[in-house]
Amino acid sequence: MDDEGPSGTALVTAYARAYHQIADQPRILIDPLAARLLGVTDQELADAAGSGADGAGRGVAPELLSMGVGDRPRRLFFAARARFAEDRVAAAEARQVVFLGAGLDTFAYRNPHPDLHVFEVDHPATQTWKRRRLADSDIDLPERLTFVPVDFENDSLATELESAGFSRTDPAVFVWLGVVFYLTPEAARNTLEYIAGQPEPVEVIFDYLQPADSNADEAQLRARAERAAAVGEPWFSYFTPDGIAAQLRALGFTDIEDHSAADLIDGYLGGAPEFAGEPPQSLRPVRILRASR
Repeated sequence: MDDEGPSGTALVTAYARAYHQIADQPRILIDPLAARLLGVTDQELADAAGSGADGAGRGVAPELLSMGVGDRPRRLFFAARARFAEDRVAAAEARQVVFLGAGLDTFAYRNPHPDLHVFEVDHPATQTWKRRRLADSDIDLPERLTFVPVDFENDSLATELESAGFSRTDPAVFVWLGVVFYLTPEAARNTLEYIAGQPEPVEVIFDYLQPADSNADEAQLRARAERAAAVGEPWFSYFTPDGIAAQLRALGFTDIEDHSAADLIDGYLGGAPEFAGEPPQSLRPVRILRASR
């Protein structure tokens, strides 16, 4: 985590979502604010997809940026997981949604639900950078948006959320994307326990990595983990679908929906499957689920 701005992976995700708007048809996620928030042109996005040149000046390793933006399967997944979360928020009809590790997500500034209060939880440095970019981009701050700066190494999520006006007695959805694998299993469980303590109904949406089930996949997963660690963002948690489902049920979640990354993408694109036969290695370990109670 860079104390002077967002993490490299937060920037990579934002670049990928922005490039998705001009590079992919049909679009899975319509996000007209992604490029505007970053302050990049279409040409700069294309350059980033090819070499990572533009992102390198923003503190993103070129190889990390090009893999996230120029790798179509990963780019589609970043769009699909955001779309899945936004669809679930709409279906849940909750009055509160909490984005844990919100990064450079733009849902709050496109929020079509007038009664929905959005809480963006993230590291103070990320939020300072984002708020500066929002002001520079003339993106208005919605009335029903609250920033909740949390340094997870020193602050209590429960304390900071409730101090910001989050209600433990109202229905809520927690969106937790691109975060769990950077936490220890214990830290992930602690957060799930906090979410499960919300009176019904409550829902959580998060993505996770499952262990490799072949030597080739294990080698590829190890290489990706080493690249993440090299830029200061190591992975700590892996779960099997059965294992994470058992944990969630033990916490009181009864309705669990779990998708592979490839299936989620195909479900949004419709028509012929995007990935004939085996999905690309970059997507094989990736899954996303929602759980409610």
